[in-house]
Amino acid sequence: MVKAEAVHKHFGRVDVLKGIDLEVRPGEVMCVIGPSGSGKSTFLRCVNHLEKIDAGRLWVNGHLMGYRQKGDKLYELRDKEVSAQRREIGMVFQRFNLFPHMTAMGNVCEAPIRVRGQSKAKARERGAQLLERVGLADKVDTYPSQLSGGQQQRVAIARALAMDPKLMLFDEPTSALDPELVGEVLEVMKQLAVDGMTMMVVTHEMGFAREVGDSLVFMDDGIVVEKGTPGDVLSNPQHRRTQDFLSKVL
Repeated sequence: MVKAEAVHKHFGRVDVLKGIDLEVRPGEVMCVIGPSGSGKSTFLRCVNHLEKIDAGRLWVNGHLMGYRQKGDKLYELRDKEVSAQRREIGMVFQRFNLFPHMTAMGNVCEAPIRVRGQSKAKARERGAQLLERVGLADKVDTYPSQLSGGQQQRVAIARALAMDPKLMLFDEPTSALDPELVGEVLEVMKQLAVDGMTMMVVTHEMGFAREVGDSLVFMDDGIVVEKGTPGDVLSNPQHRRTQDFLSKVL
């Protein structure tokens, strides 16, 4: 579903990604951990071309993301073509990024109506199903300001699912939440994993990574330091840098 080859990204003179090689299989849940500034979120944003890579290749669902290749040269796709690619990818951010002037239902229905051209009736029917799926059937007509952080994040997940993505990206989805609200969001994500959704999750929730993840990647200083099963990496890390990091967070 995702294949990265020698992906580089720099901001000015700062090399943020220094050659990332990763593969995510369909139905796999890959958790990405590491210290702040290690490049985790930047890499996630490169996957859906919110950030343009400076070297390497990134494929999503068999398609080169953001570019067309002719011979040895890459040509960037037009915005409309990139937007079409992004329809296959749902993303949930640290901050919920909900439209404050729209209800929960309005937030979930907006993209299917405007981007996919669904009828309002069909979008609302699907929206009701998704809000029920994330445990918010009683919040259909509620505005974001009237919801808790955990509820807002669950609306954001429902909104991403409304486009029927093949891949879901989660960028530290619980880091902005009060501790008692974290569980309700993780529970929804666990159910997505059970349902077979392909997911890449940048997270600090080691319990979630151990329980739900199929693979675990530790990044530091723009490179993949270690990867393997969550059990192996968390219980028996092979690299000194991984050992040092986990000794502080476990």
